[in-house]
Amino acid sequence: MKETFGNKIYNDLEESRIDGKLIVAFIPIAFFTYFFHEFGHWTFGELWGNDMTLSLNNSTTRNGHFTNDSGALWSAIGGPFFTILQGLIFLLLTRLTTSIYTYSIAFFAVFSRFFSIVFGGIDLQDEARIASLTDTNKYLVAAIVLAILFLILWRCNRIMKLNLKASGYFLVLGVFAILIVIGADKIFR
Repeated sequence: MKETFGNKIYNDLEESRIDGKLIVAFIPIAFFTYFFHEFGHWTFGELWGNDMTLSLNNSTTRNGHFTNDSGALWSAIGGPFFTILQGLIFLLLTRLTTSIYTYSIAFFAVFSRFFSIVFGGIDLQDEARIASLTDTNKYLVAAIVLAILFLILWRCNRIMKLNLKASGYFLVLGVFAILIVIGADKIFR
């Protein structure tokens, strides 16, 4: 009996451990990831003596100026650092629990930086700002951040025994979740 396209997708999703609850969970995971990333900018900015503001997809100084270049650099580092921290924490939790939900949070940390760097324009991203403030190549900084994150994802995939096809389905979920976050940010700005 020939398998229909719909049955094939259903079987693939089941094999990838993606169900309706996980699809719905991807939306708050996306919001959490974006906010946590911005919280990193806010935290490092505040630690270096700046009066910072915080929103879903932006953290900056209240007056528009950092107290010094070190404050600007550390605030720029804070976002990618917290994203890597999120990936590492949820890699550990994935290892301890083998939960598809903890895996999804680790996955989204990786995917959100990749999506932002590749589709958001590298010159607008934290990695380019870090490179500019340290007189380093922006592609090198982005490559280092992405390499760390992809190693985390690779390890998570091994723990969960997920194949490349499963990663493709998570990628599609990630795109939809990011578009929802970007849309919400534009509406509520």
